[in-house]
Amino acid sequence: MNYDGIIIGGGPAGMFAAIAAAERGARVLLLERNDRLGKKLLITGKGRCNVTNDCTAQEVLQNTPRNGRFLYSAMTAFPPEKTKAFFEERGCALKTERGNRVFPVTDKAQSILDCLQKEMRRQKVTVKTARVKGILTEDGHVSGVETQNEKIAAKWVILATGGASYPTTGSTGDGYAMAEKLGHTIIAPQGSLVPLETAGRDCQEMQGLSLRNVGVKLLNAKGKVLYKDFGELLFTHFGVSGPTVLSASCHLKGENCRLVIDLKPALEEGKLDDRILRDLDMYQNRAMENALIDLLPRSMIPVVLRRLEIDPAMQANSLTKQKRRALVELLKNFTVEITGKRPVAEAIITSGGVKVSEIDPKTMESKKVTGLYFAGEVIDCDAYTGGFNLQIAWATAYAAGCAVNL
Repeated sequence: MNYDGIIIGGGPAGMFAAIAAAERGARVLLLERNDRLGKKLLITGKGRCNVTNDCTAQEVLQNTPRNGRFLYSAMTAFPPEKTKAFFEERGCALKTERGNRVFPVTDKAQSILDCLQKEMRRQKVTVKTARVKGILTEDGHVSGVETQNEKIAAKWVILATGGASYPTTGSTGDGYAMAEKLGHTIIAPQGSLVPLETAGRDCQEMQGLSLRNVGVKLLNAKGKVLYKDFGELLFTHFGVSGPTVLSASCHLKGENCRLVIDLKPALEEGKLDDRILRDLDMYQNRAMENALIDLLPRSMIPVVLRRLEIDPAMQANSLTKQKRRALVELLKNFTVEITGKRPVAEAIITSGGVKVSEIDPKTMESKKVTGLYFAGEVIDCDAYTGGFNLQIAWATAYAAGCAVNL
């Protein structure tokens, strides 16, 4: 069979681009190296698939710290409301949760994948399992692709191979090599939305402890606030993770950064001091390690007392005013030193990819090779957690799929 164009990559961006192109009448072939489509999609949102964020196009761009301006045209043409309409009009009911995160009502990413695959079948998209070795060109124009078994002719190609995170799902950076071979600049891929490693043993000692409703600030060596957030945080065997940390990781620059956690953001220091006084009075005859049980999670108490150089066995009524003030200060500014990010393989998404100045922002077409388009994570754009990265995938895929020559 002859095809008008080929999509390389069967993730969210690849499937959506295939649908958009086929809707316009194109004969589309989608090539995926895995034996099934959407492997990475199935693990997004902890298997629930945070499909988009129920916000405006402008708010998506505000939550895209890397090259958000590049996405203006694509996001305006296909904002979150259109993403929601696409799935709901095809029978996949959605719901909106805290932080305007949108999920399928079933709480299963499989529902989103089923919807996309059903629509591809309806649009007569051909799907083949094949690993693409390279994109073929003639006189600066796409002429097809070469797989491990054959050469396939096509007038256009949409490269939607994903990034370099979660390599077991097929995101091994193949697309970067293909784009680079055709003259594109690749911004070095690194993990974004990735857990952070910390110095010392404190975080490891609190491993498994999840904190809700805490304030988080990422500071550089000079004390400048690089990012601030409010929400959930998790202590792990290597450091810290959780939604606030993942978003903060997008802003980690250089060395000597630190994370400052406000454990009691609802209480200003005077009110917190009053609260501590009440607890100390209530438990005045108890040891300090037992007097803070209403104030802090149990696994955090030994760490806090050690930092303040307070004997855990000391009676609560023996705590000095000076130490109490130090406790207030620590609870409002619990600091951990960041030593680096976890490996890119553990990142939710990849920062880096094809340089955006080499891509037409309205069509996602390469400025270097006619008939070559890009969609999704292979482009050097990434956003915070909350459904924004999938929204970027849908919008760029739609732009590319609508722009291809029939």
